[in-house]
Amino acid sequence: MGEYKIRPKPQQISPTNEAIRTSQFARNKVLRYWMDNRGVGKTEMFIYNTLLRKEFKFVEELNSHACQTAVERVLKAVNRFYDNCKKQILGKKGYPKFKKNTRSVEYDVSGWKLSENRKPI
Repeated sequence: MGEYKIRPKPQQISPTNEAIRTSQFARNKVLRYWMDNRGVGKTEMFIYNTLLRKEFKFVEELNSHACQTAVERVLKAVNRFYDNCKKQILGKKGYPKFKKNTRSVEYDVSGWKLSENRKPI
C-alpha cells in the first residue's frame, strides 16, 4: 500500500479527523473488550463492535467498513501478540497497545475534547 499526500479543503479536515478519532475509539474499545474478557474470539469482537455502533451515536455515523477495519486491526495485533509469545521473541510479548497519536480524545462531562497530554491538530 502506498502513501499519498493530499491537500484537503478546510471543510474536509474536521470531518476526516473526526472519522479517524471515531475509528480509533472503536479500535480501543474492542481491544479493551478482548483484554477484559478471556477467550473472546473474532466473532465476539465483531458482535461487540456492532453493539458499540448501537450504543454510541457517533460510532454509528462512521461507515460499517471503517468499523470492521478497526476490529481487523485489533485481530492483527492480538495474533501478532500470540505469535510473538509462541516464538519467544524477547521484548515483543506485551499486550497490544492502545492507539495513541495527536488525534486522541477523551469524554468529559461537557463532551468530547482533546486529551490533556495531546496537542490540538
